[in-house]
Amino acid sequence: MNRFLLSILSVILVIVGSCSAFVPSQPAVGTIARSNLETQQYSLIDTISSLKNNWGKKVTASHILFKPSQFAEDDAKAKMIEMKAEIDNDPVKFAEMAKEWSGCPSASKGGDLGEFGPGMMVKNFDLVCFSEKVGEVQGPVSTQFGEHLILITKRTGDKD
Repeated sequence: MNRFLLSILSVILVIVGSCSAFVPSQPAVGTIARSNLETQQYSLIDTISSLKNNWGKKVTASHILFKPSQFAEDDAKAKMIEMKAEIDNDPVKFAEMAKEWSGCPSASKGGDLGEFGPGMMVKNFDLVCFSEKVGEVQGPVSTQFGEHLILITKRTGDKD
């Protein structure tokens, strides 16, 4: 129980302090709205729900990000579908595409985001990383940062 309370407290501190690279301290003014995206920030309720549902899990993932300034939403999704077919779940091709196309600083590392726990990424990103199959390219996934292709390379703590 103490571990759970400490986890809740740390999540609250992350949200309040906006320590995660994917959680903005304040919504950007003039941000391009993404289709069907209702939140600018991962809410406390969503964070606690992710912690509860994914307790003890960790994910290692990479992504390719198309920022709203790079492509219009429909163009970004079309290009990502094309890229996803070309990558065909090959991690080497994924890393090459990330280096060439991604608008995220992680592009220099082939899109590698390292290991993270539940509630550390924005909602849509978190949902994919903790629920979809490891080793398969997922997406396009919409967040307030743009469109993503996500490759989950490892997940620990699954009860299979």
